[in-house]
Amino acid sequence: MDVAALSDLRNTRRLVIKVGSALLVQDGAPRAEWLATLAAEIAELRRSTEIIVVSSGAIALGAAKLGLARGGRGSLADAQAAASVGQVELARLWADALGAHAITAAQMLVTLGDLEDRRRYLNASATLARLLEAGALPVVNENDSVATEEIRFGDNDRLAARVAQAAGADAVLLLSDVDGLYDRDPREAGATLVEQVTGVTPEIIAMASGESASGLGSGGMLAKLQAARIAERAGIALAIVNGTHAAPIGRALDAGIGTLFLPQSDASARKAWLGGRLAPAGVLSVDAGCVAALDKGASVLAAGLTAVEGDFGRGDLVALHGPQGERLGQGLCEYTAAECRAILGLREEQQLAKLGYAPRAAVVHRDHMVRT
Repeated sequence: MDVAALSDLRNTRRLVIKVGSALLVQDGAPRAEWLATLAAEIAELRRSTEIIVVSSGAIALGAAKLGLARGGRGSLADAQAAASVGQVELARLWADALGAHAITAAQMLVTLGDLEDRRRYLNASATLARLLEAGALPVVNENDSVATEEIRFGDNDRLAARVAQAAGADAVLLLSDVDGLYDRDPREAGATLVEQVTGVTPEIIAMASGESASGLGSGGMLAKLQAARIAERAGIALAIVNGTHAAPIGRALDAGIGTLFLPQSDASARKAWLGGRLAPAGVLSVDAGCVAALDKGASVLAAGLTAVEGDFGRGDLVALHGPQGERLGQGLCEYTAAECRAILGLREEQQLAKLGYAPRAAVVHRDHMVRT
């Protein structure tokens, strides 16, 4: 269904709700009463909507149980150890809270690689579909006990958007510690809540702060806008609302307090998957002429290449950078890194001699590319 207002989230076919660490955990202990009110809201929503929860909190819970400093984020080893203990606690919390409403909770732990690799992405999608079909409510978290800094989502906002893609959800609801996106720092006089956004533009990004006010999470408003960009490309609506209140969903949806990011109507499943991927295998830098061509919908050609970074294979994801190092987008490369270096800056008629075979139509074809 089309989502045009926050109240429409009640009537979506499938909704992903993201809960952050600061909402779920306070001083190392679960906010049990708050979670009970949220579980009641979820149970009510579930009468007409399939629900998936993306929940943070494992590291915070585990750190408290193990007595680790800095909330378990003093080192990667501490975070992994805290997550190992906290995942058990987190699963128990959700099982008990949802069980009070006769809802079966299912724990699902994923890493970045599970949603980056196309085959594993489809496997995750199938698992989510089967759990929902069986009547369970999936509670998803990043598998921080094994993920390293290089292969992490780093926040559950973007994870929620990727899970929504994999699940074929209509919308994502991010429960935050503020009412939504403001046109400037909400602590400043005159700051205004932005109620609706059509397209996450550079101007919208400029409104955000990357800081997490609680010190528990790893996101902040910038991470939420990155999640919104992933969602909009997939044709998924995303809302940011204040989760600190009791029964936060009802408060936000009934009063219309929050920020709603509208989806792109022309998003394709493949381009959504490409746009949401977070770990390119290399970087292709291009000249100003190529940038101008890309702006008109063209593909990346060898003649426009100025530099190649990384060691990637044919079909791997690569980032595209402009003359000043600016991020232009990303896509699937038609050549290996070595081949790209061999044909760097060459026109089509010059490439045959270098490659020993007829060149392909493009280095990165426009059909396998998304712009930032």
